[in-house]
Amino acid sequence: MVTVEQLRAWAMAFTEVTEAPHFEKTSFRVRKKIFCTVDVQKRSVVLKLNEQDQSVFCAYDSEAVYPVAGAWGKKGWTTFELSTTHKDLFTDALNVAYCTVAPKKLAILHRPPEDDFTL
Repeated sequence: MVTVEQLRAWAMAFTEVTEAPHFEKTSFRVRKKIFCTVDVQKRSVVLKLNEQDQSVFCAYDSEAVYPVAGAWGKKGWTTFELSTTHKDLFTDALNVAYCTVAPKKLAILHRPPEDDFTL
């Protein structure tokens, strides 16, 4: 389970993030581009992912993580139910959403280091 307070703290920890209203929701943006919106009443979050990342996160738990209905979902916008989404899964997805939207110079600051794994 993830709380709205945790979400806010995690989102604001990224470089150059601002919080702003977005219709009846709250949005988190990097350089004016939205990577996350939160509906406090419904306790749900929508993250901007690419289609591949969306399919990976949705495969984990399709009842807690699923594409937004319609065309927005086909563009990678993905709903996460805060009351049932595992904290580690959500923090990973939030990081991916930030890195998806942020300019490369900012995203590189938050990407995990490449593995030096060789066979």
